[in-house]
Amino acid sequence: MTRRLAALLAADVVGYSRLMEADEAATLAALKRARAELLDPKIAEHHGRIVKTTGDGVLAEFSSAVEAVLCATEVQREMTLRNAGVASPGRFEFRIGVNLGDVIAEGDDVYGDGVNIAARLEQAAPPGGVVVSEDVYRQVRGKVPAPFESMGQLALKNLSRPVGAYLALAGDAQAATPWLPPPDKPSLAVLPFDNMTGDTEQEHLVDGMVEEIIAALSRVKSFFVIARNSTFTYKGKAVRVDQVGRELGVRYVVEGSVRMAGNRIRLTAQLIEAESGRHVWAGSFEGTLDDIFALQDRITEQVVGALHPSIRLAETAARADDGDPLVLTILATAQMLVRSLEEATSQLARALAIDPNLAWGWNRSGWLHVYRGEPEIATRHFERAIRRVRSIR
Repeated sequence: MTRRLAALLAADVVGYSRLMEADEAATLAALKRARAELLDPKIAEHHGRIVKTTGDGVLAEFSSAVEAVLCATEVQREMTLRNAGVASPGRFEFRIGVNLGDVIAEGDDVYGDGVNIAARLEQAAPPGGVVVSEDVYRQVRGKVPAPFESMGQLALKNLSRPVGAYLALAGDAQAATPWLPPPDKPSLAVLPFDNMTGDTEQEHLVDGMVEEIIAALSRVKSFFVIARNSTFTYKGKAVRVDQVGRELGVRYVVEGSVRMAGNRIRLTAQLIEAESGRHVWAGSFEGTLDDIFALQDRITEQVVGALHPSIRLAETAARADDGDPLVLTILATAQMLVRSLEEATSQLARALAIDPNLAWGWNRSGWLHVYRGEPEIATRHFERAIRRVRSIR
């Protein structure tokens, strides 16, 4: 292992999970084109090297902070040109963070705070934007053809100290709107749902459902819920959830749509973490219009009932130490309660990989496989739990 000073560029695709959900093949093809035609060549042109790729993410190392920022701003300007005339749902945008720091090099990989800060700065960048650390800004000011705007001291996730940051206004990135400080308790905004019924006269029905959901969520004392008058200002507008989070000061955004076929109505809703764009929960609910008010009440109860534990769970996960097998098992148990079985499977697999002797983990895994309809696997995992309890005695 060796140490060296390096400029690190972290990039990822805005809304990648949403794009993949909409069209996996087209999104993957667009990502490959963007990398082959733009990102990878620009990194090479500015004497950088790609350290690793993770799905839609790229980490690159440069020996010069100036070259790293030139690369980042040129990529964003070119992406702006590529996106000209492309409708919002089909736009393919990057967020980029650049940091200068001491790294530990082992083989072709690099580790350390310098890498972590670059990744967190990337998450703080708006679509089409480049956020650089204060150390990078001091090295590049006056040397790159891009204006910079101070973002102040950012409290970045999982970092104990704030980091001074600047936004390079490259491409079509706008000045960063500072996050309104969210309250201590879970906070959310319910956006107007899309009316997909094909009948504008049903608009009042769709809005009525959203109003009922907002009112029901407001009665949950542990939630901070934005009022209808504020969220309905976004009605009919194409907005990003991170923009809503910034402007309203909330951690979560609920959005959805309503469809009708004959006498049947279907409501689809999803809960999104505003800052990261991560989907926390999604569900659909349907019924008949024979008694519209009873149907509205039932759908509201189901949506609120699903959102409540999904937000308890997300808050716990955000605070948790994801390297503790006991914490991972607790999170998996909570996910099982809200029927997020794939997430629970992943958490338990990580917990048992860290501590294969965790009896409670094997017990929870047994119940998980019962829920998944896999009795043979469940039996084996229950037996492992029993053997470990007996060995302790």
